[in-house]
Amino acid sequence: MKNQNTAFLTQAAMIAAVYVVLTYVFAPFSFGEVQIRIAEALTILPAFTPAAIPGLFIGCFIGNVLGGAILPDIIFGSVATLIGAFFTYQLRDKNRFLAPLPPILANTIVVPFVLYYGYGVPLPIPFMMLTVGAGEIVSCGVFGMVLYLALWKYKNLVFQK
Repeated sequence: MKNQNTAFLTQAAMIAAVYVVLTYVFAPFSFGEVQIRIAEALTILPAFTPAAIPGLFIGCFIGNVLGGAILPDIIFGSVATLIGAFFTYQLRDKNRFLAPLPPILANTIVVPFVLYYGYGVPLPIPFMMLTVGAGEIVSCGVFGMVLYLALWKYKNLVFQK
């Protein structure tokens, strides 16, 4: 039992750290109306381990803080990632191609409201849903699925269920 808890915490911490590093390194296009947050590719990881759920939430939270986001973005952006991660975990045994859908939907719905009301971006919310959604499709749908397919054959060696 102690080894399982240690593995869970270690995986969550590693996922959070990688998320933070990717967000910070690619900060110029990780924020804004049109964003492709490379770190969002990691939102596929709950399909492999439940440790990714808190790892992604904490990573997004810290990444937003270090990226200079405002408080509503720190809170609601992180919660959107948490929601996406939770529902990706729920879909883990279903069709694997559905795994990127929850984070795409969660961020497409939440982030435009943060941009509009938090940052005062004067673009229409439906338009920002299209731009944020397109970025999420690239980061989660494309990069996330590449990561998923690369990890699939090693899933039993690397991840704790």
